[in-house]
Amino acid sequence: MTDLTQMKVLLVDDTPANLEVLRENLKSEGFNLSIAPNGKIALKIANHVKPDLILLDIVMPEMDGIETCKYLKANPETKNIPVIFITAKVDTEDIVKGFELGGVDYITKPFQQSEEILARITTHLTLRKTQKELHDANENLEKNVLERTSQLHNALKEVEQLKNQLQAENVYLQEEIKSEHKFDEIIGESEALKKVLRDVQEVSPTDTTVLILGETGAGKEIIARAVHSASDRNYKPFIKVNCAAIPANLVESEFFGHEKGSFTGATEKRDGRFTLADGGTIFLDEIGELPLDLQSKLLRVLQDSEFDPVGSSYTRKVDVRVIAATNRDLKNVVKSGEFREDLYYRLSVFPIEIPSLRQRGEDIVLLASFFVSQIAKKMGKNIEPITENASRRLLAYSWPGNIRELQNVIERAVITSRQGQLNLDRALPETATTDDNSISATEGVNHPQKIITLRELQELERENILRALNAADWRVASKSGAAALLGMNPSTLASRIKALGIERS
Repeated sequence: MTDLTQMKVLLVDDTPANLEVLRENLKSEGFNLSIAPNGKIALKIANHVKPDLILLDIVMPEMDGIETCKYLKANPETKNIPVIFITAKVDTEDIVKGFELGGVDYITKPFQQSEEILARITTHLTLRKTQKELHDANENLEKNVLERTSQLHNALKEVEQLKNQLQAENVYLQEEIKSEHKFDEIIGESEALKKVLRDVQEVSPTDTTVLILGETGAGKEIIARAVHSASDRNYKPFIKVNCAAIPANLVESEFFGHEKGSFTGATEKRDGRFTLADGGTIFLDEIGELPLDLQSKLLRVLQDSEFDPVGSSYTRKVDVRVIAATNRDLKNVVKSGEFREDLYYRLSVFPIEIPSLRQRGEDIVLLASFFVSQIAKKMGKNIEPITENASRRLLAYSWPGNIRELQNVIERAVITSRQGQLNLDRALPETATTDDNSISATEGVNHPQKIITLRELQELERENILRALNAADWRVASKSGAAALLGMNPSTLASRIKALGIERS
């Protein structure tokens, strides 16, 4: 039998004797009883106590049972409480009114058959308890359904985000595959390079921000990749961004991503490079070209590891190590107001300066040999080892375009090679070829090897740049400009022109 102990019953009757009889019968069953002598008090008690059942006398002064029931059923807090009417006579009209208002049963006075009254009360309390249990179970079921639906929605959202991220990573990796890496190994034995490698070894195990400094083509990206590969993040992405190659109005979206419709052309949601690099490393090449208004947002990522995608109302947290690189003197750029001083200090926690190729001496021939082997194999050619004459010619050149220029020269030399001999005549720039004719003519004579001073290297570089400028009618950055002829970045060439004091006469 259902346990109804402590279920709440409200007795409403203006006759004390009737109340006493009902109270004694119900109390013995363990019910929790409340008593009201009239309808007004009954309404207050019902609203406060929320009984499980109301026994309501029909005939009462001021507010009879029918009117009291109307108020009970009109109140959302009490409308579902079952009401059993008490009547002194079997008045069909009153009973019909009571049922129409929502009454569930009636009992008659005097209360002679107490067992029958208890049976009716117990039946309706059992129904009430069952209804409440079903209601609670239904609420719990709805709550569980909502929770599971929410969980499923979140799971689908995560799947969608992962899908978008994988698509974005795929696009990025396709770009990486298409891009031509100029070299894929660190080659060299010079003390200048060994110092760089010691710096890499020291900083790699940390999460410290690194600023790599060096001329265009000196190998800044390969050093950034070396730092990433030697770190604990090497199983996570290494994401490269060339700050100089992105239109200024798209830099923020490229860095931090955007929501669909956040600007003209944003036809779908896209994750930015910082999201793709989460857990790994982001390499910001040419950081000195970053627009001033974006520098504060980059500073926020460095300080708080968070950013807001374009058009989004939420903040995204990321765990990304930042490696930046530049061929510019950032201290001077800070002084000119083009670069934030606080960002500069955030980036240059651990600076690594990459030596130019002309500062690496013996590494030039080692790198050239590596490129000869690599390129010849790709072209299906057999090239003999670099001769002493070719080595001297390579060492005599100033290499303003650094390793990138060296690889281009070697590729041209391999293309024009005949009978397995590396042909530098058409590969080296005109000044280098002309200046080295005397070496070529006297090869085989037992001369001591010429030692080239830094001043001589700079003079060779100066002459080489002047020839290129004259050939390009002093245009630097056009397709047929001096930078293109030398295989250099226009900004690097402009810096070298200034440093060497070259002026148009």
